[in-house]
Amino acid sequence: MQNLTNKEEEIMQIMWRLGKAFVKDIQAEITHEQPHYNTLSTIVRNLEEKGYVSHNAYGNTHQYYPIVKIEDYRKKFMKTAIDNYFNSSYKNMVSFFAQEDKISAEELREILALIEKK
Repeated sequence: MQNLTNKEEEIMQIMWRLGKAFVKDIQAEITHEQPHYNTLSTIVRNLEEKGYVSHNAYGNTHQYYPIVKIEDYRKKFMKTAIDNYFNSSYKNMVSFFAQEDKISAEELREILALIEKK
């Protein structure tokens, strides 16, 4: 699975949410700094070349749909982030969020309960 640029990832988030979409549908979902239609079309075709989306052709227009599941991308993304920013340590990651007040003691207890169930 190839890495995505920030813009490609933003487009994939839209694709996962919509399921199937024409380029104009994707463009309508972008609320800030909307790219030109041709630019967006190029990004979607790049996603297809990278193996993230495929399409159904209807004459000269294409309806795109994701072929990589969000869960699969999430696993890869999180593994890369943890490897790169937390020395491959989930403990370091959880500690970081605790120190930043992004996770509560109650949430940590819930996580611990999930781990203990396994």
